[in-house]
Amino acid sequence: MGPRGQKRDEHLLEEVFRLACRCVGQSPSQALYLDEIRRAMNANIGWQRVFAYLKFLDGTLLLRLIEPLELKLKRRRGASKLCLCDHALRAAWLQEVVPLTPEGLERSPHLSDLAGHIAESVTGYFLRSIINLDVAHFPERGAEPEVDFVLTVGEQRIPVEVKYRRRIDYRDTQGLRAFIEKAHYNAPFGILVTLMDEPGSDDPRIVSLPLSTLLLMR
Repeated sequence: MGPRGQKRDEHLLEEVFRLACRCVGQSPSQALYLDEIRRAMNANIGWQRVFAYLKFLDGTLLLRLIEPLELKLKRRRGASKLCLCDHALRAAWLQEVVPLTPEGLERSPHLSDLAGHIAESVTGYFLRSIINLDVAHFPERGAEPEVDFVLTVGEQRIPVEVKYRRRIDYRDTQGLRAFIEKAHYNAPFGILVTLMDEPGSDDPRIVSLPLSTLLLMR
């Protein structure tokens, strides 16, 4: 049931959730939401209704909407990043199992990119579950590269980048390094979430740890 006892559109709720499952770890645009849902339902659905259903799903904790980081001089908003509570739900809704273990990805290397998005979703949902921790994402802004997540702790910010692959090169840490080097972001270090145990960078300002270790921190 919706506000004031109004019944929600079950079909629309299903389509919004199904699209969220497809786009985990990503930040779909309003246009993508509307095109996909209008095509699936063959109806002219407005953005406010879609957004209301996204906020409802966020309130149920089935997914988390990670908002873009907003600073005094950076008011331009971006789309919310979608983080699902459990990737088993995605597998059930889409009938698609994506391995996250190194052994599973070695057997199915064609799923590596999708596994990376799911790993980003898992990371974002985990970080949002930590009480009193402010979590945002940092969209690409002009010359500033994207950063997957930014944690705000007091007056400091900690950038987090997810690179869920066997080989990580110097370019993969560009977003972290660019964020740390901007003095006004007040970032003492960055975190690189990886697939394997080996460090993903030799930069002393970047702490590498595998996703499996991050999830054990609770």
